[in-house]
This record gives sequence, C-alpha cells and structure tokens, in this order.
Amino acid sequence: MKSLSIKKNHALGAALFAAAMALPFSNAVYAEAAPEKGIVAFKYINYEDSQPDKERMDINAYTVSAMAPIAGKWSISTSYTYDSVTGASPHRHSYFEPPEPDATTGASKIREQRYSGDLSVTRYLSKGSVTAGTSYSEENDYISRGYSAQASISTEDKNTTFTFGGSYTTDTIAANIGEWRDSGRTEAKRTLAGLVGVTQVLTKQDIVQVNLGYSKGRGYFDDPYKEYEQRPDRRESKTVMTRWNHHFDGIDGTSHLSYRYYTDSFGIKAHTFGLEYLQSLPNDWTVTPSVRFSSQTAADFYLPVDLTDPTMAPAAAESLFWDGSYLSLDQRLSAYGALTLGIKVSKRIAKEWLVDVKYENYEQRAGWSMTGGGDPGLAPFSASFYQIGFSRQF
Repeated sequence: MKSLSIKKNHALGAALFAAAMALPFSNAVYAEAAPEKGIVAFKYINYEDSQPDKERMDINAYTVSAMAPIAGKWSISTSYTYDSVTGASPHRHSYFEPPEPDATTGASKIREQRYSGDLSVTRYLSKGSVTAGTSYSEENDYISRGYSAQASISTEDKNTTFTFGGSYTTDTIAANIGEWRDSGRTEAKRTLAGLVGVTQVLTKQDIVQVNLGYSKGRGYFDDPYKEYEQRPDRRESKTVMTRWNHHFDGIDGTSHLSYRYYTDSFGIKAHTFGLEYLQSLPNDWTVTPSVRFSSQTAADFYLPVDLTDPTMAPAAAESLFWDGSYLSLDQRLSAYGALTLGIKVSKRIAKEWLVDVKYENYEQRAGWSMTGGGDPGLAPFSASFYQIGFSRQF
C-alpha cells in the first residue's frame, strides 16, 4: 500500500470535548414555555492540542446564532459557524513519528476551512413542544447534511416530561489525496439516530433526567488520510445519559452532575463523569467551575505499538491490511482515560447583555483507562480550549 503524505482530522473546533458528552438532542431538559424575547449571540473559540515536543492542531471558530419568538406559540433558531484549521497530525501512532513530514510515516501540514449552519423551528403546546431542524456542514473534502425532529410532552402537573427524538445524517467523503483526487472517488456514510428520555422534577431544588440513545450507521467509516486504515462499514452505538441538577437556596448555587455510558459495535465501551457548579455572585456575576473524567476501552481492531520494536507496527499493519482484516493505528480508538478541568465566568450587563469567558484544559493518558489495557507506546495528549461569548436579548 502506498503511504499517504497528509492527514486531516475532521473533528474540528471544540468537538473533542463535545464528543465526550454528546447524545442526540441531549439538551432537552423539560417542556418549555414559548419564549417572550429573542436572542442574538456571538462566540469565538480557540482550540489547540499538543504532544511532547509537538504542536499539533490549532483551530479558530466563529459562531453567530439567533432565536426569535413568533406569534407567542412558535420560535425559530439558526446558527452559522466558520472555523479554520492549521497544524499537523500523524498518520498513525504519534509517539514514534518524526516531527517533520516524511514520505513513509511523517506528520503532515494541514490548512483548511469549514462552514456549517443549522435551522430549527419549534411549536410550543400547552403540555409540550415539537421541533424540526436541518443542518449543513462543508469542507473541501467532506460534506454533511442532517435532519432532525424532537417532541416533548409533560404530565398534567408538569413535573414529568417525556422526550422523543430522531435524526438522519448523510455524509459525503472526497479525500483530496492520491487516487481519490485523481479519479474523483467519493464515499458515503448514512447515520440514523434516536433518543427517548424522561425528566422528573423531584423537589423545588432537584431535577433528574435519563436519556437512552441509539445510533446506526452504514458506509465509509475509515479515515482516508491515515495509513493502513480498514474499519467495518457498519457502526451501531448505544448510550445511557443521566443528569441530576440540585439548587442550593441559601447560597444561590446549582450543581450539575452527569454520567454517560457508551458502547458500540467497534468494541469500544466508555464512561464519562461530569460535575459543574454554577455560583451566582453579586452584581450579576456568575462563576462555573467544572471537571469531567472519561475512560474508554480500545476498539477490537486497534493495533497497539510494539514496544520491543516500534518500527514493526507498519509492517504488521500492512500484512493485516492486505489480508483484509479490520485494523486501525488511530490513537482515538485506543484505550485511555482523560481529565478535563474548566472554568466559566459570565456577567450580565443592563439585563439585556450577557458576556462570558470559558477555559478548559484536557489531558489524555493511556494509563488512566479505568479498565486498563491502555497502549503504553502512546504519548500523552493535551489540549486547551478558550471561548469568549456575547449575547443580547431583544
């Protein structure tokens, strides 16, 4: 197999952190009343990751969003995001790869842009709401289109809310490299996802939620920019997400506890624990520290580094590749644990403006996997995330 000279990561912006907590429609908490005011918001996000002696990805993202009420029973929401990516990322196991591009194994330079947008419409009912939406994302070699619907219904006392949702996503991949570029080759991926959930008001201070999610995808799941990449063309996943929000009246603070379990047909099993605490302060200030820990097992076909001879990994992978076996040297499919620490500070100005600043630091280690089995040949991975946001009610 001819080696690839570049590699690109489609997980743009803050997606690294979002993926750890993501469920389709997971933001639904309980049935809402129709909004009385609209909102316009802007956010700037910077994401950087690195490994020892290697600066990797640098991503800058700009998002503009808006929500407007209509006739007291409807609302329409939309957003637009532009992000630019620069940096380098390796074809396979990062630790033993040279820092400069190499014809056989080297990390490669990346420079690209992505444009994405979404639109949704919500109809509010006396005991629930119905939302329909669509989204579009485009890069020079990747296009994604999504369609979604969600409904919620509450009991008579409005203490219990049931949520149902579904989405369909279609992706087109056209890698800008080698035979793909020369022949105009494209691949497709289709994903159908669903969610059912229940939210229960326990007391004036406590709300709990449980969501069950299922996703089924068919098509091209390989990363065309990675060496010796051969994954199954089907992927099914199941998720369980639980949340508990508790408000402390005496100090006007709220804790948000969450746990997520994920399993898929690739053999990955993952646990994510999250805690954030929102504290109101005088003069309309709010501070929100957070901590999140996640751990996963490796995919069944992940090929770890051979510590006795790291250079043997490509040879072993090439043999498996031509044998038709599923395999990947992508460290994202390895077993690892990850810790994210963050803090957010916000300030309301003149009741209509809200300004917020957020910072998160992400550290990933093979040895932190709760179930063991981490690849000791992988280098530590670090990332930082900065966000500045402005919003105004009207």
